[in-house]
Amino acid sequence: MPDKCLPPQVAAYLERRAVSNPWRINEPPSRSFPGAVVIPSLAESVNLPQTLHSLSENRAGLLSQFLILVVVNQRADASDQEKGDNLRTLEMLPKWKELYRLENLHWVDAAMPGMELPRKQGVGMARKIGLDLALRYLLFVSSDPLLVCLDADTLVQPDYLQTLADHFAGSSAGGASIPYRHRQADNLAGQAAIDRYELFLRTYVFGLEQAGSPYAFHTVGSAMACRASAYVSAGGMNRRLAGEDFYFLQQVHKTSGVETLSGTVVLPSPRSSHRVPFGTGRSVGEMLLKGEERLLFYQPAVFSILGDWLASVKEYHDADASLLLSSAALISPVLREFLEQAGFCESWENLKKNNREGMKFQIAFHAWFDAFRSMRLIHHLSDKAYPRIAPELAVSPLLERAGYAAPDTVAEQLELLRRLQGAY
Repeated sequence: MPDKCLPPQVAAYLERRAVSNPWRINEPPSRSFPGAVVIPSLAESVNLPQTLHSLSENRAGLLSQFLILVVVNQRADASDQEKGDNLRTLEMLPKWKELYRLENLHWVDAAMPGMELPRKQGVGMARKIGLDLALRYLLFVSSDPLLVCLDADTLVQPDYLQTLADHFAGSSAGGASIPYRHRQADNLAGQAAIDRYELFLRTYVFGLEQAGSPYAFHTVGSAMACRASAYVSAGGMNRRLAGEDFYFLQQVHKTSGVETLSGTVVLPSPRSSHRVPFGTGRSVGEMLLKGEERLLFYQPAVFSILGDWLASVKEYHDADASLLLSSAALISPVLREFLEQAGFCESWENLKKNNREGMKFQIAFHAWFDAFRSMRLIHHLSDKAYPRIAPELAVSPLLERAGYAAPDTVAEQLELLRRLQGAY
């Protein structure tokens, strides 16, 4: 029953930008849904049933409103272990569907010969396959349906779907960042590594918030959702091997806005992994192999410089580029150097010419000076003038600047930031 009564913009997206052959849903649903949960799965035969079980504990009436779509995926160069595990997953999915009473559970074979992902593709492509296929089975008659991203090693709470529904019923933003906290590790070394990494992520977002950046939200692939219209407006999911979540939510924010949801928490795995070139699994693995000092934090000064720069732009939005560059030099010569390398002067004049209203101009500026450019500035400052430091030196000043008494240990600092960021 798909593809009927689709809004023109959705139909156009499916025709021009969606992935197509050779991937199909195993048994196409016979009806449309107000929402879909898409779960990429690579060698997750142990973890995926736990994720499905946690989903099954959501209220039955609400579960019936969501298509649950698992994308079992691998590239042709996957290891024999990964290929065997995926085969087991495909064999077990019908049994898990019955065991957990998930009548709307479906899956996509992107793993067997002839169905594998293209070379150099990974989780971004797997998400895109699932989201694009799910889009065809969404119900657009009376509402703007939801697309939800989850991972096969991530657990959810019994209020997960209800909180998502409630949030979008009251939010004007097209996208949502969902609070998360990693589960407990199996041993002390693993726990120390995941605590340090999650603290790093939280400190970065906390620093962005203090700087006044509109991109001060978490970008975790297993903890994000959007309206279908926002997905289409953002151009759909990108195909990146890693970082697909960061770039996707950045684009959703530019086109439809992103808000941080509150009321539920998703629980990703704390394990190490080397499937992707960066991210949680890679960072945890490197710390376990080479020591926690492998992961250092940004100095608080870099967030102060970012904040002063954003405040300067807001105050002098009518000024010429040369005046803004002079202001930037007073904040930090390294900031000015970065802006010159980024082609600021030409971009600034184009922004002024095409966006004469104050609010429209601010939106356009932050579309140019986006989450990626903010991160590049922070990296540039760190490389040139403010080397990264241990968390003991980095986190406390940010907390104290915001008016909080800073705990002494990584675990205590992490717990405080979790509470402040809604992950309790």
